[in-house]
Amino acid sequence: MKNNELIITGNNLTLLDVEAVARRKRRVALSDQASQRISKAKDLVDKIAGSNKAVYGISTGFGELSTVHISEDKNLCLQRNLILSHACGMGNPLPEDIVRAIMLLRLNTMAKGFSGVSPSVTALLTEFLNRNIIPYIPEQGSLGASGDLANLAHMALVLVGEGKAWYEGELLPGQEVLTRAGLEAVVLSGKDGLAIINGTQIMAGIGALVLYDAKDLYFAANLAAALTFEALRGITSAYDKRIHQARPHCGQIETANFLLRALHGSEYVDSRPDAVQDPYTLRCVPQVHGAAIDALAYVERVLETEFNSVTDNPLIFVETEEVISGGNFHGEPLALALDFLGIAAAELANMSERRIERLVNPQLNYGLPAFLVKNGGVNSGLMIPQYVAASIVSENKVLAHPASVDSIPSSANKEDHVSMGAIAARKAKQIVDNVRRVLAIEFLTAAQALDVQAKKQLGQATSALYDRIRERVPTLKKDRVLSEDMNELEDLLSDPVFYRDMRQVLRETD
Repeated sequence: MKNNELIITGNNLTLLDVEAVARRKRRVALSDQASQRISKAKDLVDKIAGSNKAVYGISTGFGELSTVHISEDKNLCLQRNLILSHACGMGNPLPEDIVRAIMLLRLNTMAKGFSGVSPSVTALLTEFLNRNIIPYIPEQGSLGASGDLANLAHMALVLVGEGKAWYEGELLPGQEVLTRAGLEAVVLSGKDGLAIINGTQIMAGIGALVLYDAKDLYFAANLAAALTFEALRGITSAYDKRIHQARPHCGQIETANFLLRALHGSEYVDSRPDAVQDPYTLRCVPQVHGAAIDALAYVERVLETEFNSVTDNPLIFVETEEVISGGNFHGEPLALALDFLGIAAAELANMSERRIERLVNPQLNYGLPAFLVKNGGVNSGLMIPQYVAASIVSENKVLAHPASVDSIPSSANKEDHVSMGAIAARKAKQIVDNVRRVLAIEFLTAAQALDVQAKKQLGQATSALYDRIRERVPTLKKDRVLSEDMNELEDLLSDPVFYRDMRQVLRETD
């Protein structure tokens, strides 16, 4: 290892590794063992290509055209044409961090040695990551079965000197990028075309970073709930560990413990003398947020299994010198999990929006001013941010409808059931982005609710949270444009430093 490189083995890639390469641009290198596996599989492909046997994707066409035999002398044309013909993506380009995740995941599956890809392909893909060459990959076009073909083909275009990519801040033709970077395009042969594009890395790459963000937002949702709990002077007995040990779901126990630690030292809690029970959005935070983090843990297991799997077709088995066609490209395991990810994240926003309503509604907020502003009437206060939150969670309810229950046949009905996993991934990303916006509104509202009542001691963690909110936005004393405040807090919820600092504060309460 040098320069803190991530060594790619094909076997032990984690969610944290993907985030480090995708967003913090950690360098990568193939392990010696992976390089050897890649070379041996390619040697077998070359041997088979010269044998005149009909082998799918090497000496035949693709999909329904698999019955068409392709002679050895046309193999190079076959592989290049596969990339050119399949590069049919549409829509906006995927962002840089997602493209980096996609390239890393494709490299990792090739490293397992079952793809039969040329070493020159994996070497160039490694250079793309280390030099931050970002292929232009449109977001639409995948059915999530037979791989994310249309989108991955756009990544492959740049490898062969076609397509477009960002390099040093410019979007350039693929060949110009390679020339500027001092790199050479690969000449595809054997099974290279299929090895590059036949897999689930679009849905897995999007899903990985969405999951990473969703886990952060679970943490933020707990903090938001704790701050609202204080503003409404909640009853902490609902978080008693004995209650949660009696129903021992891991996430529920974790969330209840989190809330008690965040509220430790608070003078606001348990200060409504006649109150017996809180509403569900305060009392049942462990049960709802806990179920969400349990769902995210399941999704993480599925994704990390996929990161370290072989997902193209056919597979090359060097030991027995066999090429076997199967269906590992089918995205159903990811499609179901990514739909679940979107549903779980949406529930965090649903709870948050109801807490926002409780804070601003004078019939529900235990004596706080209507919409948390003095001189109500002249000032509307935080009336409309709740509208915005309600709009966003309703949008999420539409987006949370599962993509995986849909299917449509393609390739002349050869590919007669598809997963729609890439759509599930893209929907989950929209949902998670929306959750961040709703939580930003709750941060704004809970901090304001504390400012319109008598000052007391906040909990150790919630005090730190309040300070970070107020570093970004001031108390509302009279009406102003709140969109800027909400955007500022959305930025806070996108800042890795915020999560690092708040996790350290929470650890100090142990």
